[in-house]
Amino acid sequence: MAFVPPASGYDRAITVFSPDGSLYQVQYAGEAVRRGATAIGIKCNEGVVLCVDKRIPSRLVEPVSFEKIFQIDDHLAAATSGIIADARILVDRARIEAQIHTLSYDEKMSVMMLAKKIGDIKQMHTQYGGLRPFGASLILAGINSEGPQIFVTEPSGAYLEWKATAIGAGRSVAMEIFEKEYSPEISIEDAIILALKALKKSIEGDLSKSNVEMAVISMEDKRFKKMNEEKLNFYIEKVKEIKEEEDKE
Repeated sequence: MAFVPPASGYDRAITVFSPDGSLYQVQYAGEAVRRGATAIGIKCNEGVVLCVDKRIPSRLVEPVSFEKIFQIDDHLAAATSGIIADARILVDRARIEAQIHTLSYDEKMSVMMLAKKIGDIKQMHTQYGGLRPFGASLILAGINSEGPQIFVTEPSGAYLEWKATAIGAGRSVAMEIFEKEYSPEISIEDAIILALKALKKSIEGDLSKSNVEMAVISMEDKRFKKMNEEKLNFYIEKVKEIKEEEDKE
């Protein structure tokens, strides 16, 4: 068996802290998210909006097989960034947890409860040997008795509620825009436009119906709806018009 220098032991083992109190494997998992596709979540009084940069790796890939926004339940959805396979496992687990909750308590699972469940699963993968952290973050969004809610779960298992947030490579740019332009009083249509505007500034190239995925859960019917290409193209064109008007001023 090869000798592992003590200095690198805490770099390789998930259960060993470094001298400065870090778990390096958890930090590396976070780096996988920071290099992932940009995903955005915005809540307003009228509902929640999820928007993701869905750049197809090859023109030979069928677009329908490349998802970044997933329905968890009628009233719950998730947008992902990071390692796709890890995200898929977490989404499947989230769906199971939502169904178990409904069958056990005869009520829909809240967004916060789902975030806690997923956070617990992620945290377990930072504490036991033979496991590795999930290299994916989820934006969990939905509507429950507290109204519209958005939570983000990190690879460490930590989770926080947000009014507007982003994960992935374009997070810092998107958050700057939200700090300046977000208001809880915006309409769901304005939230859609703000999400696309933030996504446009955080990625390279133009937005199009083929490289953007968007979903909405409105207070009106409290049901997950993925936006079709026609409607998505309408809002993308609207964002372009707004940008042109801003450039003229």
